Amino acid sequence: MYLDALEFLDEEREAWAPFEALLALTDDQLNQPVAAAHGWSGRQLMGHLLGWQDNAMTVAKELAVGETSATKTRSDEEWEARGGEVVNAELDAAWADVPLEEVRRRFQTIPGELRGYLTVVPESRWLKHADNQAFFFEETTRHYEAHADDLRAILEAAGS
Repeated sequence: MYLDALEFLDEEREAWAPFEALLALTDDQLNQPVAAAHGWSGRQLMGHLLGWQDNAMTVAKELAVGETSATKTRSDEEWEARGGEVVNAELDAAWADVPLEEVRRRFQTIPGELRGYLTVVPESRWLKHADNQAFFFEETTRHYEAHADDLRAILEAAGS
């Protein structure tokens, strides 16, 4: 449990930093599926992480101006009703349609934008709200930790 927003944001930033190495890969390297990463390519990993960061950013925007987030409620309900595999497959398909140049651009901007929005959400709505704090932790730091092995496999396959 975090008691201070700066601690949360510092830990999130530190957990995210290794993923920035994906930006150094060539387009060919990013598009190469890697068996040791569940068959995902670097591009798919980028899109997957960005999709959930973008969702978290929408939630943060809503919590900045109101007590609750319709996006969080809807996301939680979809995850429960449809299951993670279905939701993640749809997310993967949506990001597959985004040009790689745009994926790279968003990979450079969305994480910082999310941190920025979290700084304007009243702490009572995220840091001191157990469910919302858990949500932001799961969508960021814990999510990055869950994909650390995928990142390593992708970078190793690229020779990085």
